[in-house]
Amino acid sequence: MLESYYPIILQAITAIGFAAIALGLSVLLGKKGRSGGDKDTVYECGMLPISTSSPRFSVKFYMVAMLFVLFDIEVVFMYPWAVQFSELIAQSSAALYSMLGFVGVLAIAYIYALKKGALSWND
Repeated sequence: MLESYYPIILQAITAIGFAAIALGLSVLLGKKGRSGGDKDTVYECGMLPISTSSPRFSVKFYMVAMLFVLFDIEVVFMYPWAVQFSELIAQSSAALYSMLGFVGVLAIAYIYALKKGALSWND
């Protein structure tokens, strides 16, 4: 039983060994840089940095982005199910009911997000 894991263990040891050797050689043979003063400051087109580097976004932007990702994941689960639909239904109708439950939960979540105003840009 344990013999079947030898190739996986050997591959993991090889990968970890290669990474360790590559990092070690880069430290030993790499160019030593000097840091200090002007080298550690941020360079922005010759101008002195006087503000934060990134603008602040509204929380609504992140809410819509997260909701998009959450509702977009449903396609990942529904596509394979739709491809195998006729074969799944021929075996049992449980596949249909499980997908109806999945879509029902997504519909409830979508209605909840609409009621909370998570998808409206106006405040």
